[in-house]
Parts: sequence; structure tokens; C-alpha cells
Amino acid sequence: MSVRMRHTRAHTKNRRAHHALEMPRLSACQKCGAAQLPHHMCGNCGYYRGRQVIDMAAKTATRAKRRQEKLKSFGEIKKKEEDGGKENALSAETLSAKKKK
Repeated sequence: MSVRMRHTRAHTKNRRAHHALEMPRLSACQKCGAAQLPHHMCGNCGYYRGRQVIDMAAKTATRAKRRQEKLKSFGEIKKKEEDGGKENALSAETLSAKKKK
């Protein structure tokens, strides 16, 4: 089937005028003051409408523990322990000295 009529640029742009993205309307949490979506739980403290829905302190502790176990399985922590806990990041002076050589 063929196209019957071509849409002009003006009609196309008029149609697309309503496609713009809008910023979400955020409200402040009553407990901690962090920005949150309306009718949603606060992602910072875990409260919704004055009562605790999720214990965020326990959840972040669980995430940290899980991350440590994951890094340990990949061998990331062992490398840091062998280096004495030092990072292998080079300072700006060291990098500039290496470039000059």
C-alpha cells in the first residue's frame, strides 16, 4: 500500500511539540528532607508517610557485605592486601616525570 499524502514539516513539528521530556516533580521527605517522587518511599531513609517501610541501614550493610564478598571472589581484595593497602594510583608529578623521559 502506498502513502497517500505526505506530512508537511509544519504538521510533523506540531505533532512533536508535545513530545518534550519533563522533569519529575519531586517533594521533600518529611523525615530526612531528601528529594523523592510523590507517592513513593524515600530512597534515603526508607520512610513513607511517616512510617518505616524498609530498614535502609540494614539494607546498605547487606549490600556492603555482598560487595566485599564479590571483590574477594575476584581477587581484588587480595591484591590490595599484598600491596599493603596502598592504591596503585600515580600522582601527577610521577606521570609528568615519566612523560619527559
